[in-house]
Parts: sequence; structure tokens; C-alpha cells
Amino acid sequence: MKEITTERPDAGAAEPVLVLDAVRKSYPGENPVVALRGVDFTIGRGELAAIVGPSGSGKSTLLHIMGTLDRPSEGVVRVMGEDVTRLSDRELARLRATRIGFVFQQFFLSEFDSALENVADGLLYSGVSRAVRRTQAAEALGMVGLAHRIGHRPSQLSGGERQRVAIARALIGNPGIVLADEPTGNLDSNSAAAIFSLLLELNRNGATIVVITHDRELAARLPRRIEILDGQIVADVAQDIDNLAGVTPAVGWPARTTEGR
Repeated sequence: MKEITTERPDAGAAEPVLVLDAVRKSYPGENPVVALRGVDFTIGRGELAAIVGPSGSGKSTLLHIMGTLDRPSEGVVRVMGEDVTRLSDRELARLRATRIGFVFQQFFLSEFDSALENVADGLLYSGVSRAVRRTQAAEALGMVGLAHRIGHRPSQLSGGERQRVAIARALIGNPGIVLADEPTGNLDSNSAAAIFSLLLELNRNGATIVVITHDRELAARLPRRIEILDGQIVADVAQDIDNLAGVTPAVGWPARTTEGR
């Protein structure tokens, strides 16, 4: 097993936003599956990090644990200082709605609503009025360069524009952290490069973002790379981003060696 690189960023220098401590996740059954094996890392406020690994490495399980969509079998997960393993399902739903923004490869936009309405839906559980939601949605769409497309439905938008709408929706509530799952996976190379540049810009403006991806080239262009294989963190390194460029095609991963999700 590859040793964890010690030249890792000092995430502890910033306020911790997400902490995983000895997290394990197993799925019982006739042939039990261990998807995560003692995962430890901290994401500090203002970081832009990639979690990268091949299919079956544990990325999806890790995303669900980080996003409080699933609970660990063992270990501690803290989001904005809250030990989420001790929260009820109702409390977790509230935490997700107010502290975590999600961006998915498939966009998950309502085809019957405008871009403005899709983004405003990100504040449905915030307790603010519809007028305030729409005002903030318009501002969020402006942040991602879509002020001129707020009345368009997803079917009238390109793939890159739809992903920008999804990013605006994730940011509208000013969450503590944004989890972006393969945010460029469904896009052509030009759109992917534009979304990548947008993530960099949003991070420079203060957003804390974790990108979950199988794309090693994309991960190599972010300030921090956390590499997962067979449910274990095998590298956690800070990277030189002075020469960041657009997204290039992914490099293939080696075959899996043991189980994982």
C-alpha cells in the first residue's frame, strides 16, 4: 500500500469546516463489503480540494458520508463543528439544507422551472420569503455569469450553463462547504474548462469546495489532492497551482485490487 504523503496542506491553520476521524463504512450481508477503512482528513475554511480515485475506490460512499446522506459505521464526522453522528435525521436534514451545498454530474434541475426558480429552490427550507429567495437567486446566477439567462428553462440551456445553474443553487444559502460530484463529467472539453475556471474563481472569493472525481488531470490542477483507493486515503498533498490550466482528458486508473464502493 502506498504511504500517505506527509507534504500535506496545513488545513488546521484555517477553521475546520469538515473533519473525518477514523471513519469506517461497511455494508453487512452474506459477503460484507468494507467501503471505507479508517479515513482521516480535515477540510479548512477557504480550501479547494479534490478527492480522486478510480471506480470502486470508495468515492461515492465518502461523498455520502461527507454530505450526511449516510452515516459511518465507525468514527466521527464533524461539519461546521457539529458531530453529525449524534444528530437525528431531522437535524441532519436541517444541516444539509443550511450548511452543505451539492453539485452533481447530472445537474438535477427541474425541467419545468426557470433557472431563477431552480436556484431559488435552494433556499426552500431556509425560512426566508419567496421574494427574498428570488432576489438572492438572481444574485447567485449573476455570480456564475448567467444573469442574462435567469428566465430560461434547463432545456433552453447548454450543458455548461445547466451546471452553472446547479453551482448557483449550491451557493445560494452561503453554505459552509460545497461538495461537487464529477462537476465536469457530463460536459464537453470547453464547457468543462469553463466550469473548472469558475470553481477556481468562486474559491478565490471565499467558497470552500471539495471536488469528488475520477479525473486525475482535473485533480492535479487543484491546490490539494486527496487520493483514495480501496477505501483508504493513500495520498494527501498540497500542489503548486501557479500554472493551472484548463481541464484535459483523464488518465486511466489501474485496476481495483480489493473491494470498495
